[in-house]
Amino acid sequence: MNDMQQVSLQEITAPDWDAVLPLYHSVGWTNYTLRPAMLQNAFQHSLWTLGAYADGRLIGLVRCVGDGYSVVLVQDLLVQPEFQRQGIGTKLMQAVLEKYEEVYQLELFTDDSPQTISFYRSLGLKEVSRFGCCGFVRYRTAFDDVLADHADEM
Repeated sequence: MNDMQQVSLQEITAPDWDAVLPLYHSVGWTNYTLRPAMLQNAFQHSLWTLGAYADGRLIGLVRCVGDGYSVVLVQDLLVQPEFQRQGIGTKLMQAVLEKYEEVYQLELFTDDSPQTISFYRSLGLKEVSRFGCCGFVRYRTAFDDVLADHADEM
């Protein structure tokens, strides 16, 4: 699909889990697919979620969290692999940048690959190190939950 007019963007207010979970699965984000209840809670408490649709089918989405004034974190940006590199991720991110143009900090964490870094730079985003900043994070993965659930068996 090369004609971007065939892709429509629509806010997701009531997620269709039969479409959302396969989308996350298609990009290998098992931390979400192994914990669908966590993903459902995350969607419910998100600031804004925007879907990309082709012929009525969910093929991508961007999900933001934050207060919408001082900080917005782009938590998820994903596009089904067969639709990647066709401008859909760009279209989703441009919608976020437009909606939250006045927000003090728009942030995201991403893979440290040249392709991904180039993508976000092309949208005008800067690496935090350019501002004399660094970040800190604590991850809890689905694998951590599996270990905790079976700790007494080990």
